[in-house]
Amino acid sequence: MVQGGIGRRRALALAVGLPLVVGRAARAAAGGPGNSAVRFTMTVFTNASETDLYVYESDDAINFRLLSGPAYRPPVGVMRDPSIFRHVDGDYYLTYTASGGGQVIGFARSSDRVSWKHLYDFPIPMPDVEACWAPEWFVDSDGTVSVIVSLSSGHGFTPHLLTAADASLRSWNAMIPMAGLGPNLFALNPLGYIDTTLVRRGGRYFAFTKNETTKFIELACAFNPTGPYLVVASGDWAGWGVPREGPSIVQLDDGGWRIFFDAYTEGKYFYSDSHDDFRTWTAPRELPGRSGTIRHGTVLREGNPPSEA
Repeated sequence: MVQGGIGRRRALALAVGLPLVVGRAARAAAGGPGNSAVRFTMTVFTNASETDLYVYESDDAINFRLLSGPAYRPPVGVMRDPSIFRHVDGDYYLTYTASGGGQVIGFARSSDRVSWKHLYDFPIPMPDVEACWAPEWFVDSDGTVSVIVSLSSGHGFTPHLLTAADASLRSWNAMIPMAGLGPNLFALNPLGYIDTTLVRRGGRYFAFTKNETTKFIELACAFNPTGPYLVVASGDWAGWGVPREGPSIVQLDDGGWRIFFDAYTEGKYFYSDSHDDFRTWTAPRELPGRSGTIRHGTVLREGNPPSEA
């Protein structure tokens, strides 16, 4: 899908209840951490190692304490960009980038988040794929489990949705590209999008995704998880700076949202909050005690969200 011009962006922004934001937005009011009614788990790799998993937990999604680390090392390859979720069987599942430029993603499993077992490496079932990066779990409102993974055939990256065929997470349906988020010469984005994470809210799907050409984290919206998506916020719309990657977003106890992201060229790790449905964001702050060490984490919230997601 070719992304539309300013008129289409304005129409979709109005339809989803967002302002049209293509420049830097006004700052949101800073919000405090939630109470300890829920638990947040963060899985990361580090500046020191691309093979070792570290697991942290927190009561407020700011102060993360080490739970286990190194908690896991794959039998072969690397372990980058680890994403965690808790399945209906009660166990935790990890997916991760298993090779820098290869055609496989890895899976691991744990009952306690402390000890992990390698499940298998999954070869991407597309013969022309040259790279697959940053797989990210997404669980839809009906319980459907998918992995979002960015694929390249040598001409930029397009996020694809890989949906589980059954609850075993060992059989997968055909991969579907997320329409509207591929390379686009007309939009001056020949490198496409990577590091995509989805939030379902109000019957719509919001994609926080890194524009690999500009290196900004952008916001796109669609009415279906596979798209078509339209970018409704681009450039430094949230004031997070550039280059940034690896966004992960969780809902807070007060109904607001917190995004985490990697300032990889600075060796820093930031978070930022929104309390107006993604319109504006607080000034990014370094994650205390962890910035400077961790890379591209995913944060899992356990506990009932305070409002419809």
